[in-house]
Order: sequence, then C-alpha cells, then structure tokens
Amino acid sequence: MDGVYDWYRRGLSLLDSGRPHAAAAVLERAVSLEPGKGSIREGLGRAYYAIGRFSAALEQFVSALDLDPVNDYAHFGAGLALGRLGRLVEAIGHLKMAAAMRPGLRDYLEALAAHEGRLKLRFS
Repeated sequence: MDGVYDWYRRGLSLLDSGRPHAAAAVLERAVSLEPGKGSIREGLGRAYYAIGRFSAALEQFVSALDLDPVNDYAHFGAGLALGRLGRLVEAIGHLKMAAAMRPGLRDYLEALAAHEGRLKLRFS
C-alpha cells in the first residue's frame, strides 16, 4: 500500500466485507501514521465495536469527536459503545446529539429509542 489513505480505504473495505479483525489491524496502522485524522479513528472505532472491544471503540469515537465535534456518526458510535458498557445516560446523550445532527435517520432514532427504553426499564 502506498499511503495512509490506501490503508484507510482498505480498512473500510475489510470492515464492509465482514472482516472486522483484519480491518482493525489495517486501521490501527493508519492511525499510527495519521493520529489526527478523525475519519480514520471513526473507522477504527467501528472495527473495534464490531469485534466487541467496546472500551477501545469508545476511545476511538471520542478521539474522532475531539477532532471533529460535529461528526454525527462518531456521536452515534460513542452512544452505542457507551450503551454496551452499561453507561446508558451518557449513551443517550450522544445518541440524542447524533439524532439532532441528522434528523430522521432511522438507525439513530431506533438506537435512541432502544437505549431510552433500557434506561426506563432499569429504573422501573
């Protein structure tokens, strides 16, 4: 591969083809070369989430948000990861932000409703 962009594209391709472990390895390489690229960190967060590394996924999504606070997908990913970690109130905050940034996006709205339902059950 020639450059960071090639590593990034290859990682996303592996992720999209259902190979998240391989994607994580490639995207880790890309992040090591370009740690200040939010898009790469978002991709790595997606890969970590897909392999069940929720704390690592959260770390990458938060890093992506530090670089680009209006990244709706990073808010969505952070919300999902926080939900898997049992941190529902924080998860809902990120999911609300994602839904506000992209009104009407079904994935965001469904995740928000599911997490709000889980929180409600917890306090019932």
